[in-house]
Amino acid sequence: MSGTYPLDGLIQNFCKFPGIGYKSAQRLAFFILSMPLSEVERFSSVIVDTRRRIQYCSRCYNISFSPLCTICSGSNRNESLLCIVAQPRDILAIERSRSYQGVYHVLGGLISPIDGIYPESLRIQELLNRLSSTSFSEVIFAINPTIEGDATTLYLTKVLERFGILLSKLAYGLPVGSDMDYADELTLQKAILGRSAV
Repeated sequence: MSGTYPLDGLIQNFCKFPGIGYKSAQRLAFFILSMPLSEVERFSSVIVDTRRRIQYCSRCYNISFSPLCTICSGSNRNESLLCIVAQPRDILAIERSRSYQGVYHVLGGLISPIDGIYPESLRIQELLNRLSSTSFSEVIFAINPTIEGDATTLYLTKVLERFGILLSKLAYGLPVGSDMDYADELTLQKAILGRSAV
């Protein structure tokens, strides 16, 4: 085949998505081609609009369309429980389990010196400010059980000791080295309900 293939641009862009290889990207490109133009235009405008409007919650750093996310602005949450996660997608995974009714704090990553991510690269100072100004009865580490996740949990445990708050982490149900957003609702529910002190 000579020249540029008409779907090359679409395929190359789909290949940038995590977990999408060339074959999957090709299938997605052909699917887009099969859609009515009005649907494609609607889909593309949703992507642009979402990316343009998205911001971080000023309290927990979850993604939101307004200064406070729906969890922080909700009145039915237990504000004495604080769950620390690495990324906003972890909140989505935990909320699907319907077993946690507290509030969150998003670190924005995990400590990984090899990748140039140090404690000061994360929202740890914001966490300390929050713990100083709010009364929490428990802080739960809902962090992936990886080398980086364990290093982050260990670091935070030492930093948060001075607050005298119960520190716990998700217990069983999450395999070592796995990501929370791949866990099913029942597994996450058991991990939250069976959390243990750090």
